[in-house]
Amino acid sequence: MRGQDDKPAGLSRRGLFLGAAALGGTIATAGQAAETGKVAPDAMPDPDQRRYAFYGTGPQAGIATPPQQHLMAMAFDLTGSDPRALQVLLARWSASIGLMMEGQPVGPAEPDRETATALETGEALGLGPAGLTVTVGLGLRVFSKEMGLAAKAPPHLRPLADLPSDALRPEISGGDLSLQACADDPQVAYHAVRILARIAKRTGAATVRWTQLGFGRASAGAGQETPRNLFGYRDGTRNITTPEQLAQHVWANDGPDWQHGGTYQVMRRIEMHIENWDNAQVSHQNDVFGRHKLTGAPLTGTDEFDTPDFKAKNAQGEPVIPTHAHIRLSAHETNDGIRILRRGYNFTGGLNAVGRLDAGLFFISYQNDPAHFEALQRRLGASDLLNEYISHTGSGLFWVPPAAPKGSYIGAPLFAAV
Repeated sequence: MRGQDDKPAGLSRRGLFLGAAALGGTIATAGQAAETGKVAPDAMPDPDQRRYAFYGTGPQAGIATPPQQHLMAMAFDLTGSDPRALQVLLARWSASIGLMMEGQPVGPAEPDRETATALETGEALGLGPAGLTVTVGLGLRVFSKEMGLAAKAPPHLRPLADLPSDALRPEISGGDLSLQACADDPQVAYHAVRILARIAKRTGAATVRWTQLGFGRASAGAGQETPRNLFGYRDGTRNITTPEQLAQHVWANDGPDWQHGGTYQVMRRIEMHIENWDNAQVSHQNDVFGRHKLTGAPLTGTDEFDTPDFKAKNAQGEPVIPTHAHIRLSAHETNDGIRILRRGYNFTGGLNAVGRLDAGLFFISYQNDPAHFEALQRRLGASDLLNEYISHTGSGLFWVPPAAPKGSYIGAPLFAAV
């Protein structure tokens, strides 16, 4: 094992890029295509042709990007402690993601050589980019002494604290790497993680730990209508949407320069007790959220975007918005100004082991310090009226580095000399 100050042996840029080319295309080719893809989403006449650039100098795509309709998330465990294997994997992932976000295959689906096994599986051929974004996260073990990368660790990356809402299952929690693939076509999102999982297997660097399929975005970006979660309520009405809010609450601005523009990604699998909820009176459901079901307005207002009045009392002198309503406990006004960027999706897995609906919210948030998520969840987990109807069963925390400049790959500064 290496000590904290030991430097991992690097690979030559030529070696990395030749490896990427062997998987279906060079980083340069993908970067050239990405330059032509910097088109405002609303200017694209065909949603199937909407595209976002993978390469850039700011944050990765898929964070502040307006949420697409479908999600495929996947977490991986590293199979060894050789940083060079991780370096190769991130370079090859980057080359392939750059191509797939342009709607291009990662190689021939039908190779000329009859004995060849194709990397490109073919199920997304002809579907277009469909607004695909793939966001790569790095877990705590990446920055361990064992990997020789401890000196490069982001300042706030550590295990999440135990939270009062936790009922976590190890098999759907944790992970050393994360992939968040979002698209407006579910097959495009699935194809992306399928290809990247094959690359991880071919390199031998990582194995799949857990996966989660999501549908019907449960958060809104700038200019998007607020969607509904599976309880039927609008979710994320007060989400972060402006560049100023992102700069203040989401993008990291501490640590070395190469980490600026990165962020911390929290993933939580929240199971909803659907049958119990459906049997509750709607007036009680409104009290649980602190909002009206139809309009999404706070109980003190008439419009979804009315600012909640947490001081308002009813005729009996009780708070109009109950003391333990979800909207009150999660509001930045009652949490010292803490805000996080929500990017969750609904999910369903059919029936659970006891024959009830297996469904819920796959919660994803981004923040410049995971302590902000912990503070909110500690408060919610202790007394939120919603706790009667939900269970947090999966969890993961990852550092999401900035985007790769054209001609490079995600996380490249990790492998530079300290």
